[in-house]
Amino acid sequence: MLPIQFQALALLFTLTSAAVLPAQLKTSQILSIAPKSKSCAHAVYGAECKTAEDTVHPIMASFVTYKITSPAEMAAVVSLMAFESGDFTYDINYDPGRPGQGTRNMQSAAFNFLYASSIPALQKPLQKIAGSAKSADSLSEKQVNGIRDLLTLDDVYDFGSAAWFLTTQCSDRIRGELQNAGERGWEIYITDCVKTTVTPERTAYWQRAMDAFGAC
Repeated sequence: MLPIQFQALALLFTLTSAAVLPAQLKTSQILSIAPKSKSCAHAVYGAECKTAEDTVHPIMASFVTYKITSPAEMAAVVSLMAFESGDFTYDINYDPGRPGQGTRNMQSAAFNFLYASSIPALQKPLQKIAGSAKSADSLSEKQVNGIRDLLTLDDVYDFGSAAWFLTTQCSDRIRGELQNAGERGWEIYITDCVKTTVTPERTAYWQRAMDAFGAC
């Protein structure tokens, strides 16, 4: 059974649009996962930095839009974004600086193209940048950076990328493992879907997120 604070969220999906959000997610939860998000005073990329308070609305919007009700999945999504963006202090890949890579889960240009293509409100600006392209493979550096910027300029899209990725790019098997298999399930999500390695630092973010969402 879902923890009580998330049961209303599951019910909400049948009653509301993403424009009206529940209030279960708290700034304190985000701070417990990403402690440096308390302030942007010392952020190197100040224009990209978001405080914990700034993140609450767009993260909740992503849970509603992509119908994520599992606390374990919520923890995975938020911990991934917090880790990849340095506690939400940037949303562009600077090291090594891959063209088009960005958003809060630091998606590649290929996935940003797919993500932008899935958002009805971005179809006209996307076509203006990419023309009739069907993937990012044929696009220039300027074009893939432009698509990334379409997404990062709007907090809802910027913070929605990890939830989109989970629900569209991860198989039902992986999601089932993530929801039910604890640390082993999360490791499968990281290695088999996100396609990266499990490290002690990444694990620490996930453990804090599991605590914050009561998913332990």
